[in-house]
Amino acid sequence: MSHSHTVRIWDLPTRLFHWVLAASVVGLVVTAKVGGNWMEWHFRLGHLVLALLVFRIIWGLVGGRWSRFASFLYSPSRVLRYLRGEGQASDSVGHSPLGALSVFGLLAVLAAQVASGLLSDDEIAFAGPLTRFVSNAIVGQATTYHKEIGQYLVIGLVALHLLAIAFYVFVKRQRLVMPMVQGDKLLDAPAAASRDNAISRIGAAVVLAICAALAWWVSSLGMAAGF
Repeated sequence: MSHSHTVRIWDLPTRLFHWVLAASVVGLVVTAKVGGNWMEWHFRLGHLVLALLVFRIIWGLVGGRWSRFASFLYSPSRVLRYLRGEGQASDSVGHSPLGALSVFGLLAVLAAQVASGLLSDDEIAFAGPLTRFVSNAIVGQATTYHKEIGQYLVIGLVALHLLAIAFYVFVKRQRLVMPMVQGDKLLDAPAAASRDNAISRIGAAVVLAICAALAWWVSSLGMAAGF
């Protein structure tokens, strides 16, 4: 007779990061397409994403067990075994091998988009806060990437991410959304839980405050802050 085990997989800081980042990315895409006065919000959201990305990097080292990069840093051979249907039971606890690739891909593409935004200049009204520290050639390259390549990479990866979630939810019948809302996951076998207590949450708040201060400082470096 099998028993189900309820395990805290996603700590509160990770869950908040996930949903705030998702809302911010949607807001960035919308404000960029609308333009005009909405670009002010585009800049603010860009700085917010910068703070979130720095936070996630730090939290990937010191956060809850299943939020740490070490828990979903899979070898190529393990990814191949998972694709062949020969995965291990632990592959479905936190991020699966495919889910891990999606996470790292999204973080990398978002980081590149934020970095290029900091160096972009629309030559009309707005310039990134770091444009005055680099040559015009670099500004031009960053602007081209930000507008013509990066944004479509972000949209494409987000679309693939949503399609993958839909596949796992409706085809493989795996609950992925609610655990990222509630934190707990129903597993067939016992698994170590993520640390998610008051001390951990206070520590995350301190880290986030430092990351927010860093993003604010970066935004203040230019003559005209913005993305």
